[in-house]
Amino acid sequence: MASAYPPPAASTQPALPSGPTVFKTVPYAFILPEILCGTWVWILVAATSVSFPLLQGWVMYVSLSSCLISLLLLLSYLFGLHRNSENWKVLDSLYHGATAILYMSAAVLQANATIHSEFGDNSPLYYQLNSAASFFAFITTFLYILHAFSIYYQ
Repeated sequence: MASAYPPPAASTQPALPSGPTVFKTVPYAFILPEILCGTWVWILVAATSVSFPLLQGWVMYVSLSSCLISLLLLLSYLFGLHRNSENWKVLDSLYHGATAILYMSAAVLQANATIHSEFGDNSPLYYQLNSAASFFAFITTFLYILHAFSIYYQ
């Protein structure tokens, strides 16, 4: 005799990855490139002669804090600390969205510092370092935006 109630449907929400599958799942696979490109930003800015401390200080703050928080987020995914909670997706999306906005402001300020360093009395090496930092800042911004939108639409 068949039951009057249908069996409970399987959850349509995909499980959050943990362990090495983090590197194979699309929105979460962006975390490692975000960390690497963000690390390049603060290394390159630290290698220049900071001629605009207020501008490049903000770039250093955003890149270093984002790199460290993303590293903690990656480690929590690797060790499965999220326990497949739905709140974890909201936290991840909000973090990456807010960080994308902060990184966009930092990338624009770094580009401004690069433009001003082109015409300054500094050596051409500092201009090249600032240019590379601007490039990686915009790449990192794009990665954070891509991560935020892909987890939002998932």
